[in-house]
Amino acid sequence: MDEQQLTSFFRFEDLRVYDKSLEYNSWLMAQTKIADDFARKAIMIPFLDASVKISMNIAEGSSMQRSGFITYLRYAKTNVRQCVVYTEMAKRNGIFNEQQADVSREMLMELTKMLGAMILSFQRHQKHNNNRRRNDHNNNEDSNNDIVVNNDETLDFSTDTLDFTY
Repeated sequence: MDEQQLTSFFRFEDLRVYDKSLEYNSWLMAQTKIADDFARKAIMIPFLDASVKISMNIAEGSSMQRSGFITYLRYAKTNVRQCVVYTEMAKRNGIFNEQQADVSREMLMELTKMLGAMILSFQRHQKHNNNRRRNDHNNNEDSNNDIVVNNDETLDFSTDTLDFTY
């Protein structure tokens, strides 16, 4: 099996945001090597764990349907925010200097923007598809008032089952 076939089997490896998360993790690993033992155990190991979870959530979510992927992308954004907190902790405890903290924050801001753009894109696509399904449904005279949103989810839009109370 050649290199192209091997990498395209795991679709998440083709995502730029996945690659960027691995770059951040590699950069952070290099910074961890210079921390003393106490700082490594207290701050850098959980910091590395949070950065690894960014990549893991992207990979795990990519194997799911769109709504599941969105959920895992949100988890990845949570991990990015955790890394922002760890960046500040590393800076305040002398593990990171100003330049290292700035580099970390810049990389994390880029990851947040990329993840947010993916989430918005999926949500727009999902909303567009749902609207199209509703329109197709309304145009079908023989409909039974059910719209299949996903393979495992059916919504009933008959007037006797609609509840407009919030």
